[in-house]
Amino acid sequence: MTNQYCHIIAPAVLLLLGLSGILLVVIPIYDVRESPENMYGVVLDAGSSHTTMFIYKWPADKVNGTGIVTQHSECHVKGGGISSYAGQRGGAARSLEACLEQALQDIPKSRHRLTPMYLGATAGMRLLNISNYTQSEQILKEVGNKLRTYPFNFRGAAILSGQEEGAYGWVTVNYLLENFIKYGFVGRWLSSGRKTVGALDFGGASTQITFETPDNMEDARNEVKLRLYGEDYHIYTHSFLCYGRDQVLRKLLAYLVKTQGSGGLISNPCHPAGHNISITLGSVFDSPCTAEHRPTPYHPQSSLTVQGTGNYQQCLNNVSEMFSFNKCSFSKCSFDGIFQPNVTGSFMAFSAFYYTHSFLERCTGIQIKSPSLLEGAARTVCNMSFQELSEKVPEEKKRLQDYCTVSVFIQVLTLEAYRFDEVSFPRISFQKKAGDTSIGWALGYMLSLSSLLPGESIGLRKALLPGAWLGLIFIFVFLLLIVFVYLVVMVCQRKKGGASVI
Repeated sequence: MTNQYCHIIAPAVLLLLGLSGILLVVIPIYDVRESPENMYGVVLDAGSSHTTMFIYKWPADKVNGTGIVTQHSECHVKGGGISSYAGQRGGAARSLEACLEQALQDIPKSRHRLTPMYLGATAGMRLLNISNYTQSEQILKEVGNKLRTYPFNFRGAAILSGQEEGAYGWVTVNYLLENFIKYGFVGRWLSSGRKTVGALDFGGASTQITFETPDNMEDARNEVKLRLYGEDYHIYTHSFLCYGRDQVLRKLLAYLVKTQGSGGLISNPCHPAGHNISITLGSVFDSPCTAEHRPTPYHPQSSLTVQGTGNYQQCLNNVSEMFSFNKCSFSKCSFDGIFQPNVTGSFMAFSAFYYTHSFLERCTGIQIKSPSLLEGAARTVCNMSFQELSEKVPEEKKRLQDYCTVSVFIQVLTLEAYRFDEVSFPRISFQKKAGDTSIGWALGYMLSLSSLLPGESIGLRKALLPGAWLGLIFIFVFLLLIVFVYLVVMVCQRKKGGASVI
């Protein structure tokens, strides 16, 4: 009897396997792209007043030679910028440790060795490099040695030029606005077809303007050519060293000392009435931006009392002395003889531009959409007393004395130097972030660097079409049912045959 069942089961199993094989051959299959792991990159933005660490990530496969980069996390280093540690052995390097430890946690351990790490120092270190080259080199060396002790792929610590800082900021802005590319409904990256947006950056020691222009570059130093996502871009950029927020405040005080003397008391029309502060001459003149105005004799520790008088028009007159509009060897200039074509298109203003604009609107209630409204808001703030400002924006008490100076500076810079008018000024958007990503040069830097990194090959595996699995399971169950019925019939027939023989 056992042999009889074996003779029945064996053909049934072969039949089932044969039909399954035919189905697997006939049903169409396709290649499944296995998603590569993320790659990571670390950029330390060593600014003049503080350092921020940004961690970026992107798929290991790239699009048109540039990685699709997004911000993964960030960390703000406690203390001042690395240039503030001049003369303090190891101070700048030690200040970075807490954020570097965070990077070890934020980046998967399997990716540590593959993660490039860069430190880019901006205007604060550019100034230190001018005033004390030895100290700036010492800081970069100590910082580099510290970064090498971590299990990342350290690629260098360097001082960025003003041109690089401006260009990378422009890349960041347009990348976040998806002006280079966009993700199409067909599931792939496409050219956006939109015009690029200019970038206005206002840091602690310098300010940058960068935008795409069809005009001829009369000064080759202002020209930058970039290639991203298979497209070429021709942009104008210039960085004004010594015209960042912190240095502007120093330059104003230096001018007031020059015109009023260093006898111990000066009046400052840009400080609110009712605000007095004592400072040292060294806090004003220990900078390459103000060194030329040092009084003689010069004693850095000498005390100076600054008395606020709060007068908009007088403040405007003094701040305007920082700019020179008289000399220009080109067809058109911004100020200090620097070539600049006419501004075109839309712009995004960030860093101190954003913070000052936000303060003016909160303090005055004026929605700054035009040059006249900017002037009106600045005038209102400058004519307020310290008490009035404290009541309006108490959370800003530590910096209230500086907002009039910075507001008037931005007014002169944007309207007279950069020549924004009633038509072009409303096209400036003042922003701190785009989505969850901070705006600045660091992301643009990472985008450019990622194009130099080798992309990983895409793993492919064979797979059935999604709907084919359901059909295959149904057919397989149906075949099992047929085989079962077949077996039952054959067994019954065998029993009948056996009974008749008996």
